[in-house]
Amino acid sequence: MTILVHTRRAVVPTAFVTLALAAACSDAPFVPVDSTPALDAQLRQAIAPWGVVPILPVNAPDPALVSLGKMLFFDKVLSGNRDVSCGSCHSPATHTGDDASLAVGTGAAMIGGVRSLGAGRQFTPRNAPSLFSVGLKPFYMFWDGRVNEELGPGRFNTPFGSVLPSGVTSLLAAQAMIPVTNRVEMRGNAGDHDVFGNVNEIAQPADAQVTEIWTAVMHRLLAIPSYVQMFASAYPSISPDRLGFEHAANAIAAFETQTFTKTNTAFDRYLAHEDNALSLDAKRGALLFFTTARCASCHNGPLLGAQNFASVAVPQLGPGTGNAAPLDVGRGDETVSGPARFPKFFFRVAPLRNVELTAPYMHNGAYPTLEAVVRHYNNVDSAVKSYDVNQLPPSLRSTYHGDAATISALLASLDPRLQQPMQLTSEQQRQIVAFLKSLTDPSARDLAGIAPAAVPSGLPIP
Repeated sequence: MTILVHTRRAVVPTAFVTLALAAACSDAPFVPVDSTPALDAQLRQAIAPWGVVPILPVNAPDPALVSLGKMLFFDKVLSGNRDVSCGSCHSPATHTGDDASLAVGTGAAMIGGVRSLGAGRQFTPRNAPSLFSVGLKPFYMFWDGRVNEELGPGRFNTPFGSVLPSGVTSLLAAQAMIPVTNRVEMRGNAGDHDVFGNVNEIAQPADAQVTEIWTAVMHRLLAIPSYVQMFASAYPSISPDRLGFEHAANAIAAFETQTFTKTNTAFDRYLAHEDNALSLDAKRGALLFFTTARCASCHNGPLLGAQNFASVAVPQLGPGTGNAAPLDVGRGDETVSGPARFPKFFFRVAPLRNVELTAPYMHNGAYPTLEAVVRHYNNVDSAVKSYDVNQLPPSLRSTYHGDAATISALLASLDPRLQQPMQLTSEQQRQIVAFLKSLTDPSARDLAGIAPAAVPSGLPIP
């Protein structure tokens, strides 16, 4: 059975958000403990209030649905130009990400075997999020949380509103409906030609005509006999003329849930009362995480995140998005959540399971290591004002927005819990990183063999 892994959180006015954040602040001193039994008792007491429990195995999806989803996940036929798949930006070879600060979508150039920005294209505005644990019912999807269950369980709130087909079976499937409609990520621009020189017909509908876009993608899929057979196996009671892209999205979600749920971590074993599962450094780091460092006030619940938002003054870079471009204000953009529902620069709190494997970090990949992330949180004001652009790939350094006005705006929106330096020592910071590494399932380290040898379209992988 699958454990419930999120806490429903209502969206509240900004004033209430600020008050709640301030109330969560803890000034309790951290007292080092050398005795392991005493440390275990102190740590378990510290963990208890935060809803952190071991995750049980998920229900196994229908194998036919998973097989279909696997092919769809790796098949570039879903993209308008037939040049990018889900697996291009969420590659098993790079632990379900792409090792890039900002993802490169359709129209990429292959340079040295690496997907690089193509002529006339722009970076996607955000980092490709990890797919680890996405099948464990997070409450929010995407960095700005624009796909969620704020309307109630099973009522999926997306940018498409009531246009979303009723046959979507999960929040993860609702998320899978979106990338094929995005011109930068997968769809392409009007006038594009695919890798064979054919007109990109998926790019021709207007942006608001999402039903027509989904229909065009399904027309491609059902023109391939192998997909007709696979859809028939996965959906034996549905005739081909009644299949929609929601059925493809459900299959992709089933594959992602089956494949990327990795929860056999040292920390999970410790939660199950295996006291020796964590090293002494990891235990001390965990105690900091759940007390003095206040990490758990955002990173809580079974996923250690994915159920709320915070403004942590991440340095701004990239093309930006929404009304704020060239900045990215996340949930605070009016096109996402409406006026005044969130301040600027609020982003979804990332889940931390297997976080060791998913660099670079933050919504825009601003930091290349966990050590750099912990330093940021230890003294946000200093980190933002002294941000070193050299930690970015050369192709992104010119997109950094380090002007005084942007830095001032970031710090003005900063979460009250971070407005004063935490003054963690270098040793304490190292211990927190040790704890974060205890959240890694060993089986997540090597995902080789997940990608199929071929896909029904015959297009290359990756």
